Amino acid sequence: MELLRVVYRHYRWPFLGVMLLSLASAGLGIGAIAFINRRLIDTVGDPAGVLPAFLGVIVALLVVTLASQLALTILGHHFVHGLRGRLVKQILDTDVERLERLGSAELLASLSSDIRNVTIAFVRLPELIQGLVLTAGSALYLGWLSPGLLAVTAAWLAVTIAVSSWLVKRVYRHLSRVRESEDRLYRDYEAVIHGRKELALNRGRARRLYDERYEVDARDYRGQIIRADTYHLSAINWSNIMMLGAIGVVFFLANGLGWASTSVAATYSLTLLFLRTPLLQAIGALPTLMSAQVAFDKIAALELAEAERDFAVAEAEPGDWQTLSLRGVRFAYTGADGETGFAVGPLDLTLRRGEMVFLIGGNGSGKSTLAKLLTGLYRPQEGELLLDGEPLRDAASYRQRFSAVFSDFHQFADLVGPQGAQADPALVEAWLEELAMRDKLAFDGQSVTNPELSQGQRKRLALLMAVAEERDLLLLDEWAADQDPQFRRVFYRDLLPRLQAMGKTVFAISHDDHYFDHADRLLEMHGGRLSELTGDQRLSVSRDAVARLDEVRG
Repeated sequence: MELLRVVYRHYRWPFLGVMLLSLASAGLGIGAIAFINRRLIDTVGDPAGVLPAFLGVIVALLVVTLASQLALTILGHHFVHGLRGRLVKQILDTDVERLERLGSAELLASLSSDIRNVTIAFVRLPELIQGLVLTAGSALYLGWLSPGLLAVTAAWLAVTIAVSSWLVKRVYRHLSRVRESEDRLYRDYEAVIHGRKELALNRGRARRLYDERYEVDARDYRGQIIRADTYHLSAINWSNIMMLGAIGVVFFLANGLGWASTSVAATYSLTLLFLRTPLLQAIGALPTLMSAQVAFDKIAALELAEAERDFAVAEAEPGDWQTLSLRGVRFAYTGADGETGFAVGPLDLTLRRGEMVFLIGGNGSGKSTLAKLLTGLYRPQEGELLLDGEPLRDAASYRQRFSAVFSDFHQFADLVGPQGAQADPALVEAWLEELAMRDKLAFDGQSVTNPELSQGQRKRLALLMAVAEERDLLLLDEWAADQDPQFRRVFYRDLLPRLQAMGKTVFAISHDDHYFDHADRLLEMHGGRLSELTGDQRLSVSRDAVARLDEVRG
């Protein structure tokens, strides 16, 4: 199974040490049975003389068994910690395009349900290993006592295990469907949580979401988990009854057909009773291990990037470039069915250091796609990005040149300076004044402790964080859209010129036609194509951007 393979790959020697402890535990268990057979069943006399030795064997069995189970459990939790860390690092190292295609529901399901299932499987893994090792060791001992009885008992147990395996396969099938149902439920949870305002305003929509999506998915989950549990319980009870039946078969063969002595039959029965609990626990552990296999399959299906060793990406020195260009860049979205969707390009654009460039365009024209291509978040499917005329080789290092406030930005709480260090306190203080946020924010060190802000204030905080990073290139996606008219004027007339004076190259997506004259250049996206507006075109659109968009659509 994938679980054991991955454990062996990452924790080979500790895992082998745990296996040796498990073998020692199994040997002591078999030794305890042999001791009972030789010293308490076959020997006639005062049993008090053998009591100290028997107690010694029992205490040793307790200590070694507990040690082996604790060692495997601790190893398992270390492994799960590493697995969770690797998955988070893989997400951090995977291209944004791939993550957007997967969606947050899939990723959250893997980080929660899949990791939880692997954790549960590791907790049950000691039971499986102990059951298998004890069964193998006991079989060797029983074969030494009576090969004939072992053959019949083995055949009996083979039938038991075959039926149990058939039942467990059904468990695996339904657990796979349970995991698919969980993905759908996570999407329903997202809709309930993120759409809470709209659902509160429209109870009809809330009812349809509950009745037609959530209830359908929840009933499917319930049905699949009930079927999985039904087959699981059937496997346990079948194994339990058949183990008891094996004891009856042994005594029938020994006493009825004379295959062995009564003492040998008693030893067989004692051994089977001893194996009954660990064997049933092993069978009971199988569904959790199968759930872990389903979890590994789901994680593999995400097709995330391999985790890098660290976050070491060299940040460029400020001002070490003059031009940044897109040459013949094309990019197309691909649907779940593999069909090509909206496409942009070919795009040809050159930015010069220190410029202030505005980009306009209607909804769906490709502005955000261009922004992600420009910042290196999307990789061109055709064409290339050039820095001072040289093709880019390292996309990760290239991205470190940019700070950005996207329209769907995430609000972080910590201010971060160059290369992840502390932000410059003087710079932060100055921009708190510029953004009129000194009295709006509370800090613990450089962490914001009152993130409950209006959307406009959240964007100001995001801009503060972008400035604190002290990077050359700043991308702003409809930043002023949520500002009041007064502060919008401050943004265009005061803040943008100050950013430019600091040496930043500003690329702003905007529809505020009253302020287009503040840009060094004005670009337009339409239908995935990029053009620059100059002369009369620029004057016209600066007077009425909405009319220009209507004209372009026409």
